[in-house]
Amino acid sequence: MKNVKKVPNKQLEKFSNIFTQLGLVLVLFIVFISLEYQTEKQTVAILKNDFNEQAYIPQNETYVFVKETKIVPKTTVHKVKKIIIDNIEKGNNTVIETVIEQPTSLKFDANKIVEVNDFEPIIEDVPFINIEEAPVFKGCENLSKEENKKCFDRKMKAFVLRNFNANLANDLGLHSGIHKIQTQFIIDQNGTVIDIKIRAPHKELKKETTKLLNKLPNFTPGKQRNKPVRVRYTLPIIFRVD
Repeated sequence: MKNVKKVPNKQLEKFSNIFTQLGLVLVLFIVFISLEYQTEKQTVAILKNDFNEQAYIPQNETYVFVKETKIVPKTTVHKVKKIIIDNIEKGNNTVIETVIEQPTSLKFDANKIVEVNDFEPIIEDVPFINIEEAPVFKGCENLSKEENKKCFDRKMKAFVLRNFNANLANDLGLHSGIHKIQTQFIIDQNGTVIDIKIRAPHKELKKETTKLLNKLPNFTPGKQRNKPVRVRYTLPIIFRVD
């Protein structure tokens, strides 16, 4: 029996290969998409319940399970005190204000002006090298300012050589060589030696130097701007141990 075409003029056999190829391409595309698709990994936590522990309840005993009641803390409410405002009275607006007028000019009486002396600065301890009039050692009177300083130094050195026990250094076992005792003291406004400071290589030498300085006589006080002041004097004592 011969197949009769619905539309004799249209020949669709020649398009069959094209349709087949298109179908294969579509199927391959779907397979490729399905292979490349990745689903999100989800992690599931497995909780292991320990059902091995068993509670044994004797038959003769009965247990009553009571639901635990929650304890709710009580909140204390503080009562607010009422604020009572007193009656406010209106002020008296009839008070007359008095205005004090300031004088436009001041008059001075030249005869009543009092002169004020200049403020005198406080003079602190003056070093011996900077003092205008140095303290006077006994035997250095009636000399010039420069000669008085030189005489003071000579008298002080002679006093040390005459009263210092130099043999004490040999008895203390100090190493051979030159040793130095540094001293400093203040000659106050009355000519007295105060505030003695000593630095020595041995405590026995410090005691000997203290005795020496306490034997110093009183001096005629030094002056700065014609006024007695405290004078700071430094006296080094140098000796040799053989």
